Amino acid sequence: MIKFARYKLQMAILGIFFAIWVMFIIANPRVFLYFQTYISIMTVLPLTLILALALTFVVICGEIDLSFPSIMGLSALIFFKLWTLTGSPTLALVGALGGGAAAGCLTGILVAKVGIPSLVTTLGMMFFWRGFIMVMTQGIGASLMATKQTILRNVLVGKIGAFPVQMVWGIILAFFFWLILNRHRLGSHLYFTGDNIEAARMMGVNVARVKIIVFALMGITASFVGVMASLLDLTFWPVLGEGYLLLVVACVFLGGTAISGGMGTIFGTFIAAFILGWIDTGLIAAGLTGFWTKLAYGLVIVVSLVSHRFSRR
Repeated sequence: MIKFARYKLQMAILGIFFAIWVMFIIANPRVFLYFQTYISIMTVLPLTLILALALTFVVICGEIDLSFPSIMGLSALIFFKLWTLTGSPTLALVGALGGGAAAGCLTGILVAKVGIPSLVTTLGMMFFWRGFIMVMTQGIGASLMATKQTILRNVLVGKIGAFPVQMVWGIILAFFFWLILNRHRLGSHLYFTGDNIEAARMMGVNVARVKIIVFALMGITASFVGVMASLLDLTFWPVLGEGYLLLVVACVFLGGTAISGGMGTIFGTFIAAFILGWIDTGLIAAGLTGFWTKLAYGLVIVVSLVSHRFSRR
């Protein structure tokens, strides 16, 4: 009973996952019992999943980050520029990840050291980085077809047989974030900081450092996904990342992470990403138009949050 009570939130989100899956199978068994359907979903789903994993850390810490879509575009721009200048895919990737880490650290310093609320800080940084990208590119994209046969593209967004490599990255990073949150001191510090920041300080937690780390980790993750998305499309788009914000935030809260901080699980976020990732395919397979998507997102999120509320009681 004790163990069940401890994991009842995860059991609630898993129950919602299976309920939606069964509904989709009943609505169109030919689609949702077909292996290729899941391969198609897992081609694009990992991008949202990986972003949501990192954002879970930020929200558990009691903060929010709205700037990661712009950091995705910034990292893709850095990757493209370094690739063009050096011809080295490794150097281009390292530069992109470094740019994302620097952008995340800057946000963390403004939040933790200067004391600006994260909502306002990341909103400003979102506009700043997007404006920087537009000024540098004049809103014009660029082809990355030269990367098509490279080892880097195969490693990041290639295939193992028919299985998309990006899904492998999603699973690996989910395990990595789970380890940090549940088996590393940083995970405990995240929970302490999000639950009661003054109590965390009294316990000796370096709250400012913890916040800077989570924002830097968010920046690195956004950069990694930005490069993956560019290589997947074989194109750099100045607006890269703009469609991810609400979906990623929805994954975090649907997964049971408390908006006030101090509570959340990687498992919940992982399952929530699959739930939202399947809705588009499920609705179309059921014979509905894409206009129903946002309605379904809202309904699933509200019902799930009510379920989480009762499970916590």
